[in-house]
Amino acid sequence: MLKLLSLLFGISSLAFSQNTSLTVTVTGIKNNTGKLTVEVYNSKGKFLKSAFKTTSSTIKSNTATVTFSDLPKSEYTVMVYHDENNNGKLDKNFIGMPKEAVACSNNAKGFMGPPKYEDAKFSLVADSKITIKMNDKL
Repeated sequence: MLKLLSLLFGISSLAFSQNTSLTVTVTGIKNNTGKLTVEVYNSKGKFLKSAFKTTSSTIKSNTATVTFSDLPKSEYTVMVYHDENNNGKLDKNFIGMPKEAVACSNNAKGFMGPPKYEDAKFSLVADSKITIKMNDKL
């Protein structure tokens, strides 16, 4: 009986600690050249500095979709950029402003700079899908 209870407790613990998936669809990309890069951030301190997970996707019909699996339930932000020249990085000008199109979760926009973490954050508690509309600049 004790073994059965231990097994049931173990199974129920796994059910509560299950990770989730996040599907990100980006619309409004100006062309199908290059790739779309999607970065997921899992803390305010790392927002737009050090991504928790990153992936890239081809662009078809000015839209791209990626799915991140196995994300712990938590608070996140997403930043996407159109790597139009396909060089694997977000190109910036001499003062650090993006030269390629970028956007953030919640379609958050900044004023004279990047959006605030608080405007881009969302809670991931179950498998979810979000849509981000591409901007020309952050």
